[in-house]
Amino acid sequence: MNSLEEIRNEKIRKMDILRDKGINPYPISVSLDFEVAELVDNFNKISKRKKPFFAAGRIMAVRSHGGAVFFDINGGSRSTSSGQATIQAYIKKDEIGAESFSLFNDTVDIGDFLELEGVLFLTKKKEKTIKVFGWKMISKSLLPLPEKWHGLQDIEERFRKRYLDLLMNEDVKKRFVTRSKIISEIRDFLNKENYLEVETPILQHLAGGALAEPFLTRHNALDIDLYLRVAPELYLKKLLIGGFNKIYEIGRNFRNEGIDATHNPEFTMVELYESYRDAEYLYGFIEKLMRHVAKSVTGKSEALYGEEKISFAKEFKRVSYSNVIKKFTLISEPHKASRDDFALKAKQLGIKVEDFEDREKIMDNIFKKICRPKIIQPTFIIDYPLGSSPLAKRKSDDQNLIDRFQLVIGGIEISNGFSELNDPIDQRQRFAQQDKMRAKGDKEVSPSDEDYLEAMEYGMPPAAGMGIGIDRLVMLLTNAHNIKEVILFPTMRPKN
Repeated sequence: MNSLEEIRNEKIRKMDILRDKGINPYPISVSLDFEVAELVDNFNKISKRKKPFFAAGRIMAVRSHGGAVFFDINGGSRSTSSGQATIQAYIKKDEIGAESFSLFNDTVDIGDFLELEGVLFLTKKKEKTIKVFGWKMISKSLLPLPEKWHGLQDIEERFRKRYLDLLMNEDVKKRFVTRSKIISEIRDFLNKENYLEVETPILQHLAGGALAEPFLTRHNALDIDLYLRVAPELYLKKLLIGGFNKIYEIGRNFRNEGIDATHNPEFTMVELYESYRDAEYLYGFIEKLMRHVAKSVTGKSEALYGEEKISFAKEFKRVSYSNVIKKFTLISEPHKASRDDFALKAKQLGIKVEDFEDREKIMDNIFKKICRPKIIQPTFIIDYPLGSSPLAKRKSDDQNLIDRFQLVIGGIEISNGFSELNDPIDQRQRFAQQDKMRAKGDKEVSPSDEDYLEAMEYGMPPAAGMGIGIDRLVMLLTNAHNIKEVILFPTMRPKN
């Protein structure tokens, strides 16, 4: 077996043959009448065309038969009825001439991009094929494509070299086409519901709107520190104050947190807010949205996740946060349990407890690691304790609870939402409590945002808001069990 360096040197030698003949292996322009996918989808129509056409793509396989060569050419991704972007091509020495045929054999490798001139025909085996009358090198590859990409022992290499993963694994490519469709369907759904798509800053003076440690950066010209946003929430709610009643944003958030099967430091969310609504309204709204997206993407109101069949057709369950804790941890009265009670239970369950963590933080860690993975069918977890979110409105019938929910499906948090706190006095007090937590060492707590508090004091309408994790929703609807599988270029430690 030749070394990678030897293979590369041989490819460079072939490239030099082309250059010696005055042929640029990387020309500026390419003649293109049809994409490969168009040739496949419209084969019958195009095959009747008498005039030769131009097509282009990458060679994926070569089969030589004396005076003829068959090869597969891939034209890249495109939305087609067949989903197929590869077609066979056929070069015959008698058709293109001895010199051109010899140059093809001497210089062309799997992985090269070619421009082809030819017509369509069916072989005796009824295989759709391009009969080539002329060819041109348009990009000479210098490294070999993997022969069996599925067989790589280092699975992380697929994520590091996603371009090869997409090229060699059709299922991976289909997953990212599905991801694009999911985002499009969400956007179309919200637009039809008369929501306005907006954009808010990614660089922020304070990283508020979620409990998460931010990434810090520096702006040289202004000589100030800035943070990559952990959420767009506070800016979006300023737009409610400004008179935009139905808004949403699809974009990236950044959280300086651990990486695991459902967490990547850079991720995509859709956040939406609507004035004069509450969490009760959002239950029905998100059910309708989920059914629409699932049906549009999978063609039915259910999805297979692992061995579980997830149904979006039935009304989503609602279970109180306290009852979930009680069911899966056997704490008889979670609403009465103290911080020490939860700390002891967490340690018994193998969950680390930090000195700065309060009762709600420890309870949340227990929920995430013990309870949530066991909730498979779509379920709204409701009635959270007051300290679990500083931005949610208190329940009218119990001031120690907030009108918040999480939608859990397949053991994964898909959405988080609540009736938005619009009382600036209560908000200031909540922020003050958060400041105390931050002083104790909780890096996930953002400091009080005076600019947001001032905006609230001009008057914020009653509103409801929620966020949906796009990456996790894609995981659910494509049966992927690691977030790296649904992010084109996930965050990775450098190899060297």
